[in-house]
Amino acid sequence: MKILENIVCSFCGSLCDDIALGVEYNAISKVRGGCAISRRRFLGPIDREVPRIDGEEAGFDEALDAAVEILAKARHPLIYGLSSTSSEAQAAAVKLGETLGASVDSTSSVCHGPGTVAKQLVGLPTCTLGEVKNRADVVVFWGCNPVEAHPRHFSRYSVQAKGLHIEEGRRNRKVIVADVRKTATARIADIFLQVAPNEDFQVLTALRAVIGGAELEGEAFGGISREEIRTTCNVLQNADYGVFFFGMGLTMTQGTHYNVRQALSLVRDLNEKTAFAVIPMRGHGNVAGAETVLVWQTGYPFGINFSRGYPRYNPGEFTVTDLLSRREVDAALIVASDPAATLPARAASFLSEIPTIVIDPYYSATAKLARVFLPSAPVGVASSGTVYRMDQVPLPLKKVIDSKYPSDHDILLAIDRGVTACSASKGALSMIL
Repeated sequence: MKILENIVCSFCGSLCDDIALGVEYNAISKVRGGCAISRRRFLGPIDREVPRIDGEEAGFDEALDAAVEILAKARHPLIYGLSSTSSEAQAAAVKLGETLGASVDSTSSVCHGPGTVAKQLVGLPTCTLGEVKNRADVVVFWGCNPVEAHPRHFSRYSVQAKGLHIEEGRRNRKVIVADVRKTATARIADIFLQVAPNEDFQVLTALRAVIGGAELEGEAFGGISREEIRTTCNVLQNADYGVFFFGMGLTMTQGTHYNVRQALSLVRDLNEKTAFAVIPMRGHGNVAGAETVLVWQTGYPFGINFSRGYPRYNPGEFTVTDLLSRREVDAALIVASDPAATLPARAASFLSEIPTIVIDPYYSATAKLARVFLPSAPVGVASSGTVYRMDQVPLPLKKVIDSKYPSDHDILLAIDRGVTACSASKGALSMIL
């Protein structure tokens, strides 16, 4: 058995980089240091899926040609997903989108996209997870549940982690949790704010008012009593170094980017009294990378359209739910995502009415309704690349075993070459005619 150390698990946004793997006979037989989710990811079988066309088994090259033909004929294709693949594949998807004149969107638009819009309006005073571990004595979790969604976040980075200035871990920290229900994360909190559904904005506004020195009129705000607001503000203001994590419970509830704008403004207000930072609690392993790559490729983080030959950005117009709900695309390429299982029914159902192509190591609900399914080598297991942690720190993924299938990156480049060749052939034919 060969032991490989310092392997990155690419499942969630924590991107734990201290995993040790035992590899023998081109298979992972042992995982040390990971959570239950990462063990299932590393120990799960690969290469068990086969390429498919209209649900029937096909050769890989045949399926690739079918995908090229669909996209070459499309007038307004959609490229979507990208959150569970490498940044190299994300860049290749942008290149293909430009070739096709397509709309390109990531899962960010249906999770943390409103937070990104708020960041564009207010700014984001942020830090690395290393600073959280070493310096943060007050940690806020708003609308997120890392105990269940990011199992090692507490032990590696936040609540229980011991650091240079936080020598005793949990004993040196105050933990504040705000959510609509008492989650597993809320059970360990020093202060739990059970916010009334869709009233995060009211609570954040009340907190800002007290931090700013105003007197509150009324007994409760968004389900939180005036005394709880004051107690919470005292903890926030007296922090030596505080960090505010927010999740989809803030971004995708009523108010969306207005909620996050108020949260970022609260942190800005706190920085006049102490030191405070914000980190979005990103879910998928490289959804932060999707936004990063799209920004340095196009200038915009998600919801991008190339139909005029240059990138345009408009959330609500070029984002996946809106495009599919309005039935404005005539083909879809889904990369490392499962929109049929996650999007609203009205949007997801349209994928079965248009030619859809799926590139994924796993046969998902979307793959079942797709015209073409192309299995790929799982990134961080059978293919290498780069991913971005939730704090925007890039980390390298290693290839630890071989796959009989190419990576997402290589498949996307092959499709781009095929579409370009088709366009060149059409151009030559039109010149002859």
